[in-house]
Amino acid sequence: MWSTSALRTALALALDIPDDRSLAIALATTHAHSARTPSSSGPAGTDPDVDPESDRLRALVDLARDGDAEAFGQLYDHYVSGVFRFIYYRVGSRELAEDLTSETFVRGLKAIQRFTWQGKDFGAWLTTIARNLIADHFKSSRSRLEIVSDEVPESRTPASSPEDDVLSLISNELLFEAVNSLPPEQRDCILMRFIQGMSIAETAAALQRSEGAIKQLQLRAVRSLAKRVPSDLR
Repeated sequence: MWSTSALRTALALALDIPDDRSLAIALATTHAHSARTPSSSGPAGTDPDVDPESDRLRALVDLARDGDAEAFGQLYDHYVSGVFRFIYYRVGSRELAEDLTSETFVRGLKAIQRFTWQGKDFGAWLTTIARNLIADHFKSSRSRLEIVSDEVPESRTPASSPEDDVLSLISNELLFEAVNSLPPEQRDCILMRFIQGMSIAETAAALQRSEGAIKQLQLRAVRSLAKRVPSDLR
């Protein structure tokens, strides 16, 4: 179970700040820590001289590429929760998300010798595999995205501001539906940034866009999401 607090904070900012420039600054300030979350993928946007975790992940990838199963296991432990969160918020089923997460790492293991650091870090690479699996699933099953029996996990973070009090009235199911009604690229940007916890650099690598373009995409996505909040809750 995880918290949707980062997404709710971004939504609260969008509801509270009408000026786009001020909102962009607020989002950058509020989520500057996301580059240091457990899903951080290593070298992108970091200084290896002051980031031993980045060096550790790079070393693990190199070992895994040489066939070291234990190294790949450590990479799995590092990235699995972020990949699962991204998939779960797309498919709405815990069982299916577990299956697709497992398949993501199976495919990652099979293809890891082809991975290079050029233009994409390892976490972004895994997320790209996950996105392709999700697309294949919906294409083959012709499913439409909906919550059937699973419930999106509720945040356990208590409300700490009037904005949070308002947003606490929005169920996670409603939040789930609002996110998944966004245009695909905006949706994936929101999920990578605020659910998966990827940095701007990591998101840019996964979506094959510049960091500046991701900042603009994030701004548009958060604004679009705010418009989907029922007017009586704004």
